[in-house]
Amino acid sequence: MIHHQLIVVGGGLAGLRAAIEAKDAGVDVAILSQVHPGRSHSGAAQGGVNAALANHPEGHDDNPEKHAFDTVKGSDYLADQHAALQMTTDAVPAIYELEHMGCPFSRFDDGRIAQRPFGGAGYPRTCYGADKTGQYMLHTLVEQAYKRHITMYIEWFVCRLIVEDGVCRGVVAYSMTKGGFEEFRGEAVIIATGGAGRTYSTTTNAIISTGGGAAMAYHAGVPLKDMEFVQFHPTTLYTTHILMTEGCRGEGGYLLNRDGERFMAKYAPKAMELAPRDITARAIQTEIDEGRGIDGKAYVYLDLRHLGAEKLAERLPGTRDLAIHFEGVDPVYEPIPIVPGQHYTMGGIDTDVDGRTSMPGLLAAGECACVSVHGANRLGGNSLLETIVFGRRAGTAAARDILGHERSSGPDGNVGAAAAAVEAYVDDLASREGTEDAYAVREEMTEVMRAHFGIFRDEATMKAGLDKLVALKARLKKAKLRHTGGVWNLDMIRTMELEGMLDVALAIASGALVRTESRGSHARTDWDKRDDERWLRHTLACYEGDDPPKLDYTPVDMGLFEPQERKY
Repeated sequence: MIHHQLIVVGGGLAGLRAAIEAKDAGVDVAILSQVHPGRSHSGAAQGGVNAALANHPEGHDDNPEKHAFDTVKGSDYLADQHAALQMTTDAVPAIYELEHMGCPFSRFDDGRIAQRPFGGAGYPRTCYGADKTGQYMLHTLVEQAYKRHITMYIEWFVCRLIVEDGVCRGVVAYSMTKGGFEEFRGEAVIIATGGAGRTYSTTTNAIISTGGGAAMAYHAGVPLKDMEFVQFHPTTLYTTHILMTEGCRGEGGYLLNRDGERFMAKYAPKAMELAPRDITARAIQTEIDEGRGIDGKAYVYLDLRHLGAEKLAERLPGTRDLAIHFEGVDPVYEPIPIVPGQHYTMGGIDTDVDGRTSMPGLLAAGECACVSVHGANRLGGNSLLETIVFGRRAGTAAARDILGHERSSGPDGNVGAAAAAVEAYVDDLASREGTEDAYAVREEMTEVMRAHFGIFRDEATMKAGLDKLVALKARLKKAKLRHTGGVWNLDMIRTMELEGMLDVALAIASGALVRTESRGSHARTDWDKRDDERWLRHTLACYEGDDPPKLDYTPVDMGLFEPQERKY
């Protein structure tokens, strides 16, 4: 058994920011991560991070209230409004704090942090570091964590929460390098494990973005909120679904159909290519579905040629590299074939603005959590902001809880029981008379999610998809391990995490099937209008074992902005 006052699960931006804040408060904190923190999926974020700095000439009168309004409007009014305002108010000092830590943001000629336009924003408020903003921010916080000598357990797979008398006491984790399971106990746990994109076959997300942290909390009895709202990024490479940042359109890129038409004029005549992501993704998919893809194929063009080589080299160098190496297209000379792809999980572990969940001792922050500040559709640039704002707030809350109480998680009679239970579960997996292939189940699950819970949805398609997911969950019980070795047992990790992935997928599917309206990313062809009277409320999915989740609902926090039709 290993003890630290605070256990942070996940080494991305939210986890690092939480750990730094708690460490500065005097807490003994440790980070557990499947990969080195510098390789976390936060580094894949490209285009920028929002804050109302008012540095851009066209945004001199920007402020946090206007940022909050754009966020709530972009969410199709499902965001909790005071939480959104909290995020946008915290945004300005959070960015300056990163700047002072040494984050190399791009600059205007006068030395101020540069800002670019992004979709759904009334002002150019997206701060950026070329098109590698997430990587710059991530490496800055990694440096800060090392500076503080924060303990890091790298290449550990966290698979279960330790819950005793309704209180989270720690986690059980598998050491990839040494083998075996270990209990990590503490006064509090912060889950910061990112999204659940790998439940879909077409995603921009990293292999480790399985929803595993959300699944652990869910299995332990903490509800998942608004899981039916899944973001599809408008522009991913046609053959690999690698992200082409929204910064491409923020810098003036065009979307073109087979006729060379800038078709966004039909869908968002004022905002054009800078409409919110849900609207833009639906527009692209509609062009493809109606036969206006390039040469009749299932993609359209992202055209950057008119920006010129110099601007691409300064503002979008990573985008050019990715297009050349993964699509065989140089955007200086050729348009880029793109399609929408799964990108972000708006829903997650139900938390308050300080990261606290309904379970004492358990907090969550970042994409795995749902505060909710994104509602039914997240604005580009608000995800990186969420990680640093709510990571910081969760670290502060955890430190306050820990330092305000006597130590409660030292060695006791229960030490070892949680790890032993996991070991018994793995022994059962290894000894099964397995007739099913876990990898086949996983592949089928991702295809079901793509085909049945994509950009456009309807009752019959979703009902069939839900039935398939239930059947896949039953089949997984007949799968056994292929490999029983002690170290680097990726077969065991992939098999164990699949159970959680299926439960997260069922939460997405169940909430989507019941929500009879179209709101944000949840676009139904059989219920094509937003219904504020019946559905201006959050979905809570509660774990029910072998059955699909029990659904409950809570009101949206209003009071700042009255709902209106979204026009761009």
